Amino acid sequence: MPFESINYNFTKLLKEKISNQNTYDAWFKETNIIKIEYDKAYISVPNSFAKKFLSKSYYHLINEVVNLACNKNLDLEFVENSSEEYVKIVNKTKSQNLSTSNLNPKYIFEDFVVGENNRFAHAASLAVAENPAKLYNPLYIYGGVGLGKTHLMHAIGHHYQELNPKANVLYVSSETFTNDLINSLKDGKIENFRNKYRNIDLLLIDDIQFLENKEKTQDEFFHTFNTLKDANKQIVISSDEPPAKLKIEERLTSRFNWGLSTDIGQPDFETRVAILRKKASLDGIKLNDDIYSMIASKITSNIRELEGSLLRVDAYVTLHNIDRKSIDESFIDETLKDITNKQIKMKLNDQTIKKAVATFYGISVEEMISRRRSRNISFPRQIAMYLIRELTDFSLPKIGSSFGGKDHTTVMHACDKIAIGIQTNPEIKQVVNQIKESLETGKF
Repeated sequence: MPFESINYNFTKLLKEKISNQNTYDAWFKETNIIKIEYDKAYISVPNSFAKKFLSKSYYHLINEVVNLACNKNLDLEFVENSSEEYVKIVNKTKSQNLSTSNLNPKYIFEDFVVGENNRFAHAASLAVAENPAKLYNPLYIYGGVGLGKTHLMHAIGHHYQELNPKANVLYVSSETFTNDLINSLKDGKIENFRNKYRNIDLLLIDDIQFLENKEKTQDEFFHTFNTLKDANKQIVISSDEPPAKLKIEERLTSRFNWGLSTDIGQPDFETRVAILRKKASLDGIKLNDDIYSMIASKITSNIRELEGSLLRVDAYVTLHNIDRKSIDESFIDETLKDITNKQIKMKLNDQTIKKAVATFYGISVEEMISRRRSRNISFPRQIAMYLIRELTDFSLPKIGSSFGGKDHTTVMHACDKIAIGIQTNPEIKQVVNQIKESLETGKF
């Protein structure tokens, strides 16, 4: 949407909210949106007094109007018309389309850490940004949660815009695409929807797998895809699965295979350390190198949790005024225990835990799930039930089913008994910790 349309809506909505004409003329007549960047709208005001007054007295009202005019949730920053910042913003945006690409300024190629797990995906993304619609169209990037797919998509958009300042770039999630379609159908504005998505130079659509079971949305995206492809426009798609595994229409998945599919895997230890160092550098975090290694050795699930762990350690150290030189592995273990426990839950299942407990006590899994009530069988069974309850997301009935159809009250009794034992009996606590350690290392 061009500046004129956004500001037209902004002014119209403001006038509806400000019923007193004198108030409007005094404070809002010279107020406009001059820039939208990712999650912030820049609002021009005539002077410093107006800036202070509007920020204090009318921020929430203006924020509401801006969000309605732009159809997205934004923060506000007020800019004086006479300031250097205002001049810079106006000059920069004159040549740009205010439809806004929705690109996150933090996600650029320069800040993407390349490792063996993502080298090919990074190279393909850079090639597409520099030679759109010539090499790989569409570019289809897939991989697990938090591994960098979205970062690469935003980086493609930024780099392409740097090379083509007047180009129309749009990044959206498949959920946003779906919601836009639903709203356009509800309001009878399907042509506006089609103009938005089919008259762009680069479409970046994230998490395409969420189009599953949305037949109308799939159909609309099919025609959008064809229109852009026929017009020689670049399309970039991300998903958690390769095209062949998507549960959407075959006519779409076959088109996804027209270009290049590339995956992003789990980062290895060296890459995880490099990611932590890059994040620390960007955020001004100063820790010893061995701390990065400790965190990288414990957080292996995804980059999002890896970076979150670094921020957690830094925040804990800062808030508690801890000497950074005193940080050791036990401190890292305690600070990150919630995250590491979550990782264990993701990796473990009932069969693995039963096997570990059975091995520890020198019995078979078959004996453990039998109806035998002798203590040498029933106690390990209770330990196993407790650990499954603690280390997985299994419900009480599901745990009971795993043990030959035991009632959920039996499972609850076992879990309560072991929990109390851990608090009152050092031997039970030691046994549970030893079995947990064997599960973490896989040595049982």
